[in-house]
Amino acid sequence: MTKVAFHTLGCKLNFSETSTIARLFEDQGYQKVDFSQPSDIYVINTCSVTSNADKECKQIVRSALSVSPDAYVVIVGCYAQLKPEEIANIDGVDLVLGASEKFKLLNYLSDLSKKSTAEVYSCEIEEANFFVDSYSLGDRTRVFLKVQDGCDYNCSFCTIPLARGNSRSDSIKNAVKNATEIAKKDVKEIVLTGVNLGDFGEKLSTNQKQETVNETFYELVKELDEVKGIERFRISSIEPNLLKDETIAFVASSKRFVPHFHIPLQSGSNKILKAMRRRYLRELYSDRVNKIKSLMPHCCIGVDVIVGFPGETDEDFLDTYNFLNELPISYLHVFTYSERDNTDAIQLKNSVPMAIRKKRNKMLRILSAKKIRYFYEQHLGESRTVLFEADNKEGFMHGFTDNYIKVKTPHDPTLINQLKQVELKELDADGNVLITNISEPVNIFA
Repeated sequence: MTKVAFHTLGCKLNFSETSTIARLFEDQGYQKVDFSQPSDIYVINTCSVTSNADKECKQIVRSALSVSPDAYVVIVGCYAQLKPEEIANIDGVDLVLGASEKFKLLNYLSDLSKKSTAEVYSCEIEEANFFVDSYSLGDRTRVFLKVQDGCDYNCSFCTIPLARGNSRSDSIKNAVKNATEIAKKDVKEIVLTGVNLGDFGEKLSTNQKQETVNETFYELVKELDEVKGIERFRISSIEPNLLKDETIAFVASSKRFVPHFHIPLQSGSNKILKAMRRRYLRELYSDRVNKIKSLMPHCCIGVDVIVGFPGETDEDFLDTYNFLNELPISYLHVFTYSERDNTDAIQLKNSVPMAIRKKRNKMLRILSAKKIRYFYEQHLGESRTVLFEADNKEGFMHGFTDNYIKVKTPHDPTLINQLKQVELKELDADGNVLITNISEPVNIFA
């Protein structure tokens, strides 16, 4: 059997697509192996949100070829769409596929001999105007279900619309069908993913054509809540201006949708938000957070923040720091601004020195650690349901509560992919919550 290995960089959406491509290979008789093992084909699904992701792609190619020097190397994903010729010049790369071609990968594999010059099959991003449904399976306990792709927002710093095209969605009917199929595979939790998830339903893609529909993200959530066999649905990143009151209220009363939101902020300065071309101001963001906490005081709220955007002064950064410090949020994902080709932000003046960007990043990461610890401490002594992961690190395994508190307990393989009721006991030195009194959860769907 021809062996194929996969490596994914970037977001949950990429993981869902890699897993779907891998299943296409397995359906055709290929043997999927771990990326660290010898293989005939290596497929790398790339990200291009930051410059580090580009550099990491080169390192991964070298790593693969150090194991199997004659292997056929394929690059797909966002980086492949944005800079196909640059990737083609990486030593050892044989095939580069753009956004419209990656799901047709098998059609390009008639000859697996190494190429002196990589073949490139790319497209104008306007041609990537159709939706391909995807979901991850077997890679981890939770499944990432793709329900939306692309973005119409064109924020001044972002390359994603250039890499993935305009916004388009699955249909509610097909998303429910996929969730139902996933439920048959003993999956306990599904995470809804997309580029701009709250934009779901604006454009339905069928037969490579887009048509306007009247479905909404709120309607999708309501329909998925009725899918039997899935005990948890989790909403991944959703824009604050698209997170509506009706969705928040529904999650607050839902049995399956868990109390956890991840809401990008990017900056707590209205001046910087306008320069970024975000579609909200900090006042709306604060309103969304307070609305969630009024209905779900126990809800976990994660935040994306970018530091060092052009023109961000010390005062602007302190506005962001103080704004986040005062908000009842739970954790931060902090990104250091990096210049990206073909974005409007690269033309802006008053670039922030890299040393200052790194300093601001460190300050917010310290704030995030304090926020996480405070959020965890608020729930010590409570009894909550945990879904256990398959990891084994130095004799311990981890899991997550419904409201995304990470717990730690001695490794027990019988707990993997199991929902258990536990008592949140205390924090260890690394900030993990130690648990006790593990028991079966109450069947809320009985």
